[in-house]
Amino acid sequence: MTSSTDKVNNTDKTNKVDRTDPANNLGNTDKTNNTNAKSTKKTRALRIILAAILTILVIGIATFAFYVNDYYHADDRATNALQSTANVKVHTLDNGDIAFEPADPQAGIVFYPGGKVQAEAYAPLMQDLAERGFLSVIVPMPFNLAVFNTNGAGGIQEQFPTVHQWILMGHSLGGSMAASYVDGHSDSWDGLILLASYSTADLTDNNIDILCIRGSNDSILNEQAYTDNHSNLADDTQEFIIPGGNHAQFGDYGNQSGDGEPEISAQEQQALTADVITQAFL
Repeated sequence: MTSSTDKVNNTDKTNKVDRTDPANNLGNTDKTNNTNAKSTKKTRALRIILAAILTILVIGIATFAFYVNDYYHADDRATNALQSTANVKVHTLDNGDIAFEPADPQAGIVFYPGGKVQAEAYAPLMQDLAERGFLSVIVPMPFNLAVFNTNGAGGIQEQFPTVHQWILMGHSLGGSMAASYVDGHSDSWDGLILLASYSTADLTDNNIDILCIRGSNDSILNEQAYTDNHSNLADDTQEFIIPGGNHAQFGDYGNQSGDGEPEISAQEQQALTADVITQAFL
C-alpha cells in the first residue's frame, strides 16, 4: 500500500524532471548555437580579410612586374659597342658587371645606369671613355633600378689593383644613387660625376671632385629639384651644359618619353661628355 508521503515524493521527482530537463536542454542548445554562429562569423570574416590581402598582393605584384618590365632597351649601336676593340677589352666580371678595360688605364670609372634603362645602353659612352684611358665598369641594376643596389660599386676597385684613381658616375636616378653611395664611402673615391642628375645627400664636407653634366634640351630632369639640391654639392663643383643635348642621349636607347628634342646626335653628345670628363680627371 502506497503512503501519501510516497506519492508526494514521487510527484516531486516527476516535477523536478519536468522542470529541469527541458529548460536545460533548450539553454544548452541556445548556447551551442550562439557559439557556433560566432565561430562561423569569425571564420567568414577571416576568410574575407585573407582574400582581400591576397588580392592586394596579387595586384601589387602584377603592377610591379608590369612596371619593371616596361623599360628602355639598348639599341644596335650600344650592342655593337659591347665588342672588344684593338685598344679596349670588353668582358663581364664574375658578378655580372661589364668592364671596358684599356691596356694601360689611367683612372677608373664605375657607372650606375639610369632608371628603367638597360645597362648595355651605355656601352658606347663607356667604350669612348675606355679609349681615352678610363677603365670603365657598368653596374647592371636589379629591375633596371639603381635604388635596389645602391652599394653596387662595392668591391670593384679591389679587382683592379693597378688603378689608383676612381670616379663614381651615374645617369639620372643612377646618379642620385651614386651620390648616396659616395656619401658613406668618400674615402674610397676621388670623384663623382652626375649626368642629368643631382644629389639628395649632403656632400659638402666630402673631399671629392664633383662634375655635373646635363643637356640644354633636357626636359626630364626636374629643374626645381636640381636647383634646390645644388647646395648639397661643394662650392668648387664643376658644371657643364651640353648645347643641344637632351636627357636620353647619354645612352643609346632611343627617345625617352617626355624628353626634349635634341639638336645633336647621341654620338656627339657622348663625345662631348667624354671630352669634359677627360679634361676634369686626367
